[in-house]
Amino acid sequence: MMRLEERAAWSFLLPWFIGMLVITIGPMIASLYFSFTDYNLLRAPSWIGLENYEQMMKDPRLLKSLGVTFVYVLIGVPALLVVALSLAMVLNRGIRGLPIYRSVFYLPSLLGGSVAIGILWRQLFGMDGLVNQFLAFFGIDGPGWISNPSTALTSLIMLHIWSFGSSMVIFLAGLRQIPEDLYEAASLDGAGRWMQFRNVTMPLLTPILFFNLILQIINSFQTFTQAFVVSGGTGGPADSTLFYSLYLYEQGFGQLNMGYASAMAWLLVVIIGVATAVNFYFSKRWVFYSDRD
Repeated sequence: MMRLEERAAWSFLLPWFIGMLVITIGPMIASLYFSFTDYNLLRAPSWIGLENYEQMMKDPRLLKSLGVTFVYVLIGVPALLVVALSLAMVLNRGIRGLPIYRSVFYLPSLLGGSVAIGILWRQLFGMDGLVNQFLAFFGIDGPGWISNPSTALTSLIMLHIWSFGSSMVIFLAGLRQIPEDLYEAASLDGAGRWMQFRNVTMPLLTPILFFNLILQIINSFQTFTQAFVVSGGTGGPADSTLFYSLYLYEQGFGQLNMGYASAMAWLLVVIIGVATAVNFYFSKRWVFYSDRD
């Protein structure tokens, strides 16, 4: 028989297990089944096998959405990490009012994925927005950033970079854990600031960098709110902001192709899983942990 402590532990864990089964595992199994069906929410699903997956290979808008999303990830993630690490190193110097600066820089991360910030971004980068008004002060005729296919995605990448706060705070915590005597030893050996950064800071910070990299890749592939608000839910102009998650939403809830949307969701799971696995594989070559030789 279970002891009283064990029964108490299971009683506290039971709500979590129920929630995981009902909210996570159950819907995942259902969506996997729906991905093999023709289902529009209005009638019972009918089994069609692999037709949804075959259709994805022939869907030009799906391929376009994948291209837009990959550009967003490949440019936005490294740029965000560079900005976050740079500011973390500045704050790590022990400037006065550090808690205030840390809070101010972290604030965009709390708001970056909200509808309000998406609307604000439309106002900033519209044809008559504050950005173009600022450029006009210097005699520069700015473009319609979010209405021009060549710059619309750039504006969303800038919004992504702007929400660097959470990564910056994690980097700052990692920098605080690096022993100061290592920098003193490097300085005695004649190493300047760049050599100290290259040979002391970066090797010891690689686990934190890897953690931020994985989180940002996963979050970037799932980006939805910003593109939905800025493009008005269309992915325009000319599908330049048609993120994969936005196209998935359009298929599932706009056109009621829930079976096709479920197949798209599982393709996204595979893409994120492969990207994560590849990063874990190559991390053996550049991520250094203090408990390893």
